[in-house]
Amino acid sequence: MRIGILGAGQLGRMLALAGYPLANTFVFYDLSGNPSVGLGEIIIDRDGQYLEDFLNRVDRVTYEFEHLPVEVVEKIAAVRPVHPTPRSLQICQNREAEKSLFGELGIPTPQWRMAESEQELEKAALELGCPVVAKSNTEGYDGKGQAVLHSAEDARAAWASIGHKRLMVEKFVDFHREVSVIAARSEAGEVAFYPLAENVHEQGILRYSIAPAPGLAPDVRKDAEQYMARILNELGYVGVMALELFETDTGLVANEMAPRVHNSGHWTIEGAFTSQFENHIRAVTGQPLGNTAARGVSCMINIIGEHGDLKRILELPYAHVHLYDKAERPGRKLGHINVLADDYQELKWRVRNCAELLAGVPEFHCSLTRS
Repeated sequence: MRIGILGAGQLGRMLALAGYPLANTFVFYDLSGNPSVGLGEIIIDRDGQYLEDFLNRVDRVTYEFEHLPVEVVEKIAAVRPVHPTPRSLQICQNREAEKSLFGELGIPTPQWRMAESEQELEKAALELGCPVVAKSNTEGYDGKGQAVLHSAEDARAAWASIGHKRLMVEKFVDFHREVSVIAARSEAGEVAFYPLAENVHEQGILRYSIAPAPGLAPDVRKDAEQYMARILNELGYVGVMALELFETDTGLVANEMAPRVHNSGHWTIEGAFTSQFENHIRAVTGQPLGNTAARGVSCMINIIGEHGDLKRILELPYAHVHLYDKAERPGRKLGHINVLADDYQELKWRVRNCAELLAGVPEFHCSLTRS
């Protein structure tokens, strides 16, 4: 099948690499003018002049990045099947719409308010009680467009630093750890869940994902899967979705969802019987979903800014390196490493061995290292 992908970054690259063995071809439609996918056919169209050409070359369309003009996706959906739906994209681009949907579906969220001025931000901080997190209502990702207010007096600086006309203000959640659930839903409505992953962030950027999340209670996993199923079914979703959650004393609290393959699911390439990328391709092309069970235990380490000592990492028999063919730059995602083991104790020292060979990676701290 000829698959069109909106966006041309590393997620599109990994989707194509998973889809080629299933006899698919790929055309990437790039609106940024700066594609990094490095393979397949790429149509660069910053001004929207070549959309018809793109549509003539594909049978179905998906996307690797949610920050796309919804009107363009709706125009495509009138001509070709688009998975996930434009509605999914629209909701995930807007924090208020996203949190409202969670509330309608009975999914717990942090307490939140909206603010359209510095004064409203200060009022929201007072009502919720600090600390609070202020986030741009649209366009934010990887910690960008956010600020923490430790007191209501921080409102002026936070408003100025975010520079957005509409903010979501969330009560800070006292959580033990961050986890994510990734699932795929087929055209027939079949849903397959991956084991939950435990995620470790630094400055808003994911650095480690451990899967299956160690020490996870069965009822917590059940709740996560139920929340995800409600969202997928409500949206008539087809493809892979990620839902980020906080694990607290009283249960799970939803942070945000992503209508695409997700960084916290990269471990599935070697760590699961069927990767998130292959299952997304299977779903959007109308094929049965693959086995989502884990192969042992895994940890994904993001390579950020600098590649580190890749030669020595490649000598490690348990490390699987995935590079995105990008030049080094501070804060840039250059690739990731999947580390596999038979048990968590073995995984812990293998991850630390690998991390020591990377530049600027934070020390490996998670629930495993606290026990």
